[in-house]
Amino acid sequence: MTSTLSVDDEIQLITAGTPGASGSTCTPELAEGPWVFDLQAPSYGPGASMADPIPAETPRQGQLPEEYKSASKVELDARIRRAKETLGDRVVVLGHFYQRDEVVQYADFVGDSFQLANAALTVPEAEAIVFCGVHFMAETADILARPSQAVILPNLAAGCSMADMADIDSVEEAWAQLGEIYGTEADADGRVPIIPVTYMNSSAALKGFCGRNGGIVCTSSNAATVLEWAFERGQRVLFFPDQHLGRNTAKAMGVPLERMPMWNPRKPLGGSSAAELLDAQVILWHGFCSVHKRFSVAQIEKARASHPGVQVIVHPECPMPVVDAADASGSTDFIVKAIQAAPAGSTFAIGTEINLVQRLANEYPQHTIFCLDDVICPCSTMYRIHPGYLAWVLEEFVAGRVVNQITVGDDVAVPARVALERMLAARP
Repeated sequence: MTSTLSVDDEIQLITAGTPGASGSTCTPELAEGPWVFDLQAPSYGPGASMADPIPAETPRQGQLPEEYKSASKVELDARIRRAKETLGDRVVVLGHFYQRDEVVQYADFVGDSFQLANAALTVPEAEAIVFCGVHFMAETADILARPSQAVILPNLAAGCSMADMADIDSVEEAWAQLGEIYGTEADADGRVPIIPVTYMNSSAALKGFCGRNGGIVCTSSNAATVLEWAFERGQRVLFFPDQHLGRNTAKAMGVPLERMPMWNPRKPLGGSSAAELLDAQVILWHGFCSVHKRFSVAQIEKARASHPGVQVIVHPECPMPVVDAADASGSTDFIVKAIQAAPAGSTFAIGTEINLVQRLANEYPQHTIFCLDDVICPCSTMYRIHPGYLAWVLEEFVAGRVVNQITVGDDVAVPARVALERMLAARP
């Protein structure tokens, strides 16, 4: 049975103990407005990443004005639409697939990180880009946007625990240690010893690092194409911060698991021997997505037992056993297109963020679509974006004030743009 509830409404109902509500939430705090957490000690907030350690320097959001916190959904809807109408082409709103429906409905472009990076290039007339996503996405938009465009993140606390698992100091130290082992000499085919590849889910500083060191950025949409690009130029790859995307992609390309050692930045040589690193083809950073780590083979087995003929599709940020047990894996855009192309009456069990799964269930009622994980536990940081914040930043812009602007300095932006342009050219 498909759901007719948005994730936010369903959380409210389940928390209230509504009879007949299925599933549960990972924390009752999901029913609260995200501004409750803005002035507390830094945290990712309720949801899948709530137990992840957070860097002390993580951006924090100041208190949202009371009028936006107390406004009803109807009032916020009217204010957002009025502000957008007033601003017209002066502002464009980008919305990631994982955003709640209450936010996505106002987006001019909706997509995954690869699609939204491209969208940021297609609106040169806009004075401002309001990015309803997370911090690294807004940084990317600022790097790619015109210098005169302002990029606005409605809630500065919308970060990413995966992105925070690889910081520039740790990566620089890893690079130095690897350089001592590999040297700098190219092989007979002109391939350098190692190429850095960072997932889009990383800071601007790491994208800049890749740009300075002959590397590239990838998304889940083009990870295989990017690895092919890197192997043409390098003998091996340092892939960060998501170990699962790197492992799943390289394994599908034929790289043996024994040639994919893990790099743990808290251990000498990342926890491997020099011999293991010399034999490596892909060195995987010790990072992960807490949303996709929740999915399991047991969940897939349960879905198959309960729904004979179900098609299981998972995101490649899931652990390898989950990807291996699924019928298919791919980016959020891949998942959307698979459902769009399916014959009516198909049944899908999806392993990705709950907001997207529920939106697909609502948009394609001819199918049965459900999330592999029956515990509603959305992305903690996507959850931090709320219509109240969107109304606030838009109305401030109408008044001539730019709030929550994300700016990347030229020392980082210039090399990061090189790595991002390589990514944009690497179309799958």
